[in-house]
Amino acid sequence: MSYAQDMKALLQPLGVYRLDQSCLGAELECVGEAMDRLEKELERVQREMNLVTAREEGLDQVARLFARRPAARQPEQMAQALAALTRIGGDSFTCEAMNHTLAGCGVNARVRESQQFNTVEVRFPDVAGIPEEFERIRVLVEEILPAHLLVRYMFWYQTWRQMEERNMTWRELQQLRWDDLEKMVE
Repeated sequence: MSYAQDMKALLQPLGVYRLDQSCLGAELECVGEAMDRLEKELERVQREMNLVTAREEGLDQVARLFARRPAARQPEQMAQALAALTRIGGDSFTCEAMNHTLAGCGVNARVRESQQFNTVEVRFPDVAGIPEEFERIRVLVEEILPAHLLVRYMFWYQTWRQMEERNMTWRELQQLRWDDLEKMVE
């Protein structure tokens, strides 16, 4: 039901007003349409004000608060990344908290303490070799992690034993480049 119909339904029982084909009826229609548009706009604003439900302008406005935009591409992932960035505080520098923040930012990386003092290792568990957009991810990781820590990036590749277990023919091998071979992991 629209606002115009609601207003007419409120005035109808009084029996005093002619609501059909009158100036008052037309005025109620105009005011009702304006109120319908206003309601839709208020719903949109309310949705975009909440980081959990924002999908457009709200995400862009929150992202502008940070020096770098998170690596996430989808609105849901961007909302999670921004929420993770807003949670960073003075006590957010345990490995668990840093991993949670990186995951929230859409970065597929894991941080763990190194054997060396003030050094952490960043690994990319689901990505063989150097991840695409590594430079962008590196900048984001180094902004999230405490500045006094030395960050070592650890990459992994397929081993010769894993290659042998595949039992590939020479024809199959000749179709691959070296980079493809290194990253052919299961």
